[in-house]
Amino acid sequence: MASILERNNKVAKTQKKTRADYAEDALYREVWEEVNNEKTTAFIKKYSRYIIAGALAILIVATAVVIGVRTHRAHKLAIAENYELAIQNVDANMLNAVAESAGGATADLALFQAYLLDGNIEHLEKLANDGHARDFRDLARLHIVGLRGDDMTATAMEDYLHPLDTKNSPYYYTSRLMVAQKYLADGDRENANKWLDVIINDADAPAMISASAQALR
Repeated sequence: MASILERNNKVAKTQKKTRADYAEDALYREVWEEVNNEKTTAFIKKYSRYIIAGALAILIVATAVVIGVRTHRAHKLAIAENYELAIQNVDANMLNAVAESAGGATADLALFQAYLLDGNIEHLEKLANDGHARDFRDLARLHIVGLRGDDMTATAMEDYLHPLDTKNSPYYYTSRLMVAQKYLADGDRENANKWLDVIINDADAPAMISASAQALR
């Protein structure tokens, strides 16, 4: 029993702090804070140039991003407004200007519509070579063949339409049928039939194109 009381007394004694203890703790904290403040001040003085430079860099980058986003939005809005105005005015030159300043499918569509308005084949050539979207590039090549096909040999037409000779192209079957028709026009039945057979034997070929191929075969 005595030992238990002694232990309890010891715990009680260790838990109590005198005024001197509290004063010592306060002094310790004050000294510790002072040391930390001195270290912080010394650190800032030593690396102040780098800290300021870093802060300025962050500010400049943030400002540039904000300006860039606003400029990009303004540019997109201006393109949309110019495109709408060109359509309303049926202005091929304005559509061509939109195509030069815009990007992606918007530029392709504006350029193709400019061709539809003024019939300038240069629009198609530019679209066929530099168009952003495959659909418009391939469509432009088909239109060029339709315009210049009579002056091309079947082999030349086959080479020109070679980029369309993949099922990734939406005009894959149309281009094959056009090549077959050109071989027939040149009197080369053998090569024509090779192209026609590919269409006829393809289960995925559109019904209309397959029927046309069978009729030519």
